[in-house]
Amino acid sequence: MRFTRSSGILLHPTSLPGPFGSGDLGASSYHFIDWLSKAGQTLWQMLPLGPVGRANSPYMSLSAFGGNLLLIDLHKLVNNGWIAKNELGDTRYKSHNRINYEEVIPFRVNLLKKASKAFF
Repeated sequence: MRFTRSSGILLHPTSLPGPFGSGDLGASSYHFIDWLSKAGQTLWQMLPLGPVGRANSPYMSLSAFGGNLLLIDLHKLVNNGWIAKNELGDTRYKSHNRINYEEVIPFRVNLLKKASKAFF
């Protein structure tokens, strides 16, 4: 049996650039997919997408079924009217080398709680 050859990239979406401390499934991920296509790549392999567990490792997820809260695009929540744009504030995390989970997770969870109340 013959298989056609293909190539791609291994990259977790949180490793993409993002204004709120980590990459997410927002504009940066769409831009990355466009880049993959232009580069002739056909695969995007991701690490597990569940909520991170101990030591913030995607391989020690807290759930086999839940998703990682860091992957939610906060700009989509603004566009849907579930949070106000000013609630995103000037909270632009400076470090682009590492995710500061101790700051990023509480910031995002707070906004997600507000969005869920507005949704319901």
